[in-house]
Amino acid sequence: MPLAVAIESLDDPRVAPYRNVRDADLRARDGLFLTEGRLNVKRLITASRFRTRSVLVTETALRAIEPALERLDAATPVYLATQALVADVVGYAMHRGCLAVGERGAEPNLAPFLATARPRTVVVLEDVSNPENVGAVFRNALALGAEGVVLTRRCVDPLYRRTIRVSMGASLRIGYARAESGAAALATLSAAGFTNVALTTARDAVPLERERVAPQRLALWLGSEGEGLSPEVLAAVEQRVTIPMASGADSLNVATASAIALHHYRSLA
Repeated sequence: MPLAVAIESLDDPRVAPYRNVRDADLRARDGLFLTEGRLNVKRLITASRFRTRSVLVTETALRAIEPALERLDAATPVYLATQALVADVVGYAMHRGCLAVGERGAEPNLAPFLATARPRTVVVLEDVSNPENVGAVFRNALALGAEGVVLTRRCVDPLYRRTIRVSMGASLRIGYARAESGAAALATLSAAGFTNVALTTARDAVPLERERVAPQRLALWLGSEGEGLSPEVLAAVEQRVTIPMASGADSLNVATASAIALHHYRSLA
């Protein structure tokens, strides 16, 4: 395990990436992201494809995640500070006293991702902007057998710290790729042999339970919180399915819908 280095001042330049930094600024300026909490820091170190740049912990957190820290390269700094100083550095109360900075690397584009990872099931998010929803979809995708998530350019950053937190570290573990738009993603997925299945509340959509055969390669589409999937996508997908609901309910949360549909198709495999 790297030797822990004591941090005694809020102004120590070594903890600059942790200091009151917005996620978007950290991404644009340095190509980094911040994750928080013992579980997510451990998953960054032990179960993700991202390199850990540094770790900031209290003495208590250091002891709790020590087995994970032993996996770090000896050159990766581990900074040790008091609970009060950690809170001062990040600008809010950090009750678990554990953060890490990861290196983003290049964000994968869709076609190379499909060629390299060769997923059989992907979840496609078109313009989903709520970080809690995106985080929950990643968590569902990992738990229910999807091998990747596709996001359009207007989707929220999957490495936004709140997204990572809600995903329970799943957005650090499951592969994802970007497409410029829904139409671009659809063309690429179709060319790769995926059956594109759109979840929609449209009355003429097929009820999900009538789907009895899982596609050989499934791209499950979900749209934005307010508008749903774009008309262009809905007109071009191979299948449109709906989750029947009780009278008086008009829609499901996008993450909830993803879990129901993924579980259904997984049960058909």
